[in-house]
Amino acid sequence: MNGHAQGPRVYNMFPLLVGTVADWHGHLDRIAAMGFDWIYVNPFHYPGFSGSLYAIKQYDRLNPIFQGSSRKSPDKLIADYVAAARERGISVMMDLVINHTSKDSLLAEEHPEWFQREPDGSLHSPSAIDPADARNVTVWEDLAAIEYNIGDGRDALISYWEDLVDHYLSLGIRGFRCDAAYQVPGDVWQRVIESARDTSPDAVFIAETLGARLDQVEGLRWAGFDFLYNSSKWWDFAQGWLLDQYEEFRSIAPSIAFPESHDTDRLVVDLAADGITDPREVERAYRLRYLFSAVFSAGLMMPIGYEYGFRSKLHVVRTRPENWEDPAFDLTDFIAETNRMKAAVPAFNEEGPQRMIHLGEGPFICLERRCDGSPDWAVTLVNADLHQGATARLEGLDEAMAGARRVTHGGDEGETLRPGGMVTVDPGEVRVYVKPD
Repeated sequence: MNGHAQGPRVYNMFPLLVGTVADWHGHLDRIAAMGFDWIYVNPFHYPGFSGSLYAIKQYDRLNPIFQGSSRKSPDKLIADYVAAARERGISVMMDLVINHTSKDSLLAEEHPEWFQREPDGSLHSPSAIDPADARNVTVWEDLAAIEYNIGDGRDALISYWEDLVDHYLSLGIRGFRCDAAYQVPGDVWQRVIESARDTSPDAVFIAETLGARLDQVEGLRWAGFDFLYNSSKWWDFAQGWLLDQYEEFRSIAPSIAFPESHDTDRLVVDLAADGITDPREVERAYRLRYLFSAVFSAGLMMPIGYEYGFRSKLHVVRTRPENWEDPAFDLTDFIAETNRMKAAVPAFNEEGPQRMIHLGEGPFICLERRCDGSPDWAVTLVNADLHQGATARLEGLDEAMAGARRVTHGGDEGETLRPGGMVTVDPGEVRVYVKPD
């Protein structure tokens, strides 16, 4: 074990692509071999009429797709899976969806006062505005939005969620990815999180905040979240907005980076939209985005299939095991090596100031990363050009970082960093140097 705390390395085991809980077990050894220490499972509860994983009808029943032919109780199935993961050094994280239910949920029948209403009394559907285009509004017609501004009934509603979390903690689950966390008042999360930690002090809560306005994220500052997600997936390795977001958010909680997620198109689709279809360049892009995600922030997440270059988007209703694809490539060894490197370097498991230096004319940058709680630091060189290599002088780099040792392989053993010296990197290469021992 390393002598420093490690940020989460999360593998998103999308259950509809895998199948029954019994089938989930078959992926544990593979996930462990890649060096992930968390498995995040999307909602496995009984769904409403739409069949969407995120339109939950009953929180205490298992989706029949995941139950399969097993005669075990849902609790036993989940507890056995969690125990099997723990044997491999992996903790399990579930989705905690408390901002909405399915419109045909039992809660809507039993506690109609817990839900937002339209003027005609019908259940109100939640919506989201595209942060890039306010005219683009998505409304989820199968969902019913929870109402937290309900006076005396609020305590009973929050207690329901506290009991739900306690139940899954009793099954061994130790993490909760809090869906659309910004749609729930911060004080509600604070109560739920504090209640959970009374039971399990090591419980981890991650706020899903993608698409949220800054003021909405700010509303979660005192809620007690351990992590939130950042937007590094969409960075162009040139503009300063990602560093601004990172600096703003890290005072709230450390963040988690990802190269793609179940909510996004697969990276290969994005690349094709940019005209990048050469298999060699596609694989370079996958390596670049994964390694950059690993070193940019304290946490890291990757969805199932990224390691193989899968093309089909993970769909919360339609995805099935028969959608498993033939691999375009196999990055499992590269991911394992990257995860080992991340786990071993203190600077990549805590957050502190980062500074970007542009090198040369193209998309070639240097990131200086320091730690708030220790003297550790790291330097990352990124050549985002997938077509050609880049050479530049390391001007503007802090002289104190002279002698940094390279920890990404592929170079000469013992290679060190020289501020002011010339450096050449390959197309799509990410090269990492850390403080010498």
